[in-house]
Amino acid sequence: MSLNVHIVKRLSHFTLRVDFDTEGEVMALLGASGCGKSMTLKCIAGVERPDSGRIVLNGRVLFDSEQGINVKPQERRVGYLFQNGALFPHMSVEENIMAGIRCGTSGEKRKIAAEMLVQLQLTEVAKCRPDGISGGERQRTALGRILVNEPELLLLDEPFSALDSHLKWQMELLVVDMLEGFGGDTVLVSHDRGEVRRICRSVCVLNEGVSQPAVAVEQLFAAPRTVTSALISGCKNITDACVEGESILCPGWGVHLRAAHVFEEADAVGIRAHHLYVADGREENAIPCTVERIIEDVFSTVVMLRTAAGGTLRMEVENAACRFAVGESLTVAVQPRHVRLLQKEVR
Repeated sequence: MSLNVHIVKRLSHFTLRVDFDTEGEVMALLGASGCGKSMTLKCIAGVERPDSGRIVLNGRVLFDSEQGINVKPQERRVGYLFQNGALFPHMSVEENIMAGIRCGTSGEKRKIAAEMLVQLQLTEVAKCRPDGISGGERQRTALGRILVNEPELLLLDEPFSALDSHLKWQMELLVVDMLEGFGGDTVLVSHDRGEVRRICRSVCVLNEGVSQPAVAVEQLFAAPRTVTSALISGCKNITDACVEGESILCPGWGVHLRAAHVFEEADAVGIRAHHLYVADGREENAIPCTVERIIEDVFSTVVMLRTAAGGTLRMEVENAACRFAVGESLTVAVQPRHVRLLQKEVR
């Protein structure tokens, strides 16, 4: 099983340039709103046509601008799950699922639908219409309609975003179980980092329409290489930097830092909020600051800091460990292994 996507599509505000390859895995497509994630899925599904490039699914060419190939959406064997499910409002849950079955008699279709209803725990609402069931049940119905068509590829466009936290968790568990037995490739668009970490094996980041090289999910969180990847992975402290031998100058924070891993092409530095800790000023990588604001969350407290150079830092500590006051002067520090050097753009 494999998916190869190498396409270009001109949009109103930028040109979408996407290049990635997957092989029997769940890959996340991440990026800021409006960067082209959903458009990429639409091009793969055949709903939109790229201006140039090539899309190949399991060795079968779905699109090739040079050869003039553009397979119809219904012939691509691609299942596309939208955010809202896009169910037929006048049909029951059972009828919506049956609508996804392309071949067979009415009895055969009903039997297949019945099996899917059991698998997705929808038997009790089989005769209900979409407006009479919960958001999670609507998404499961939409998923069932896709799966009965036996797709070779699944495209999931923020499938849990419209659900409340409890329903979202239930739906995620169901999807994870389903994907384990699917066998084909899956591309997931999501804004939820935890969701991506739990479900996906690799990730491709889009920055203003241009894709960065796909990496393992673990690498995105442990060792992002670009500013965009660091921001998407949840890094809250990023500033311009200049490598000076083994030292890194950070003008925005007014300090020189040392990192465990240095590369000359780096032009920015990232530090995760929970990697900052209160120091006495003598530690390596000490940064003098003033407390500007304290924001208490459910299990942790965010301490907003102003550096002597006028830059900002965000430190996150456990609620019980927060003993600071606004206006207080303190010094924070970060271990060299937690100083992440970054590039603003992929070169």
